[in-house]
Amino acid sequence: MKKSLLLFVAMVTGMVANAQYENAKQVFISPKLQEAVKTHKLVAILPFEVKMTYKKQPRDFDIETNREKEREKAYSIQSSIYTFLLRKASKYTVEFQDVEKTNVLLKKAGMTDKLGEFTKDEIAKALNVDAVIAGKFEAEQSKSEAGAIVTTVLFGGMGSKTGSGALTMMVNDGPSGDLLWRFFKSMNDDVFSSSDELIDRMMRKVSRNFPYSK
Repeated sequence: MKKSLLLFVAMVTGMVANAQYENAKQVFISPKLQEAVKTHKLVAILPFEVKMTYKKQPRDFDIETNREKEREKAYSIQSSIYTFLLRKASKYTVEFQDVEKTNVLLKKAGMTDKLGEFTKDEIAKALNVDAVIAGKFEAEQSKSEAGAIVTTVLFGGMGSKTGSGALTMMVNDGPSGDLLWRFFKSMNDDVFSSSDELIDRMMRKVSRNFPYSK
């Protein structure tokens, strides 16, 4: 009985800590934002910078395979944000460039996989847009997916978190490259989370202060 009570308390404590972590967010709004967004008509969404690490590195860890996973996640997040914004297009004051066109133009400009070597105004010029949405996703896996599934089955979803992450989303002005808006959100990443689910969770928080909301 005592062991069961201690287990229950530990699980509840973990759930409270996870909830507090999920609620952690930071928003930066530039004084130039309101005037700048009035001139924006077309906005591009860039592939996100992704960093995936492990609390305990898997035995079969391969650095090249991990880099490929990061690259796939970068484009997956880009696509998920574009899909989310398209679904609610009538609520925004701007149009968003098709991500396939964005990626083709980046490739033609020699910027693919090298976005960190260019300023945001250089990127916006290559894409012929008024602003760019960029960001970073960092995730640390602390439990194997198999372990999370077992926990989910035993406890009905309680404690099934496989890791934690932080997602940063930024809007930079095209002509100047200036940072106009930045949103940072910490979140838990469970075994069932896809990029679409992660973005939905973030954008629900973003929607209240997204620069282009009508």
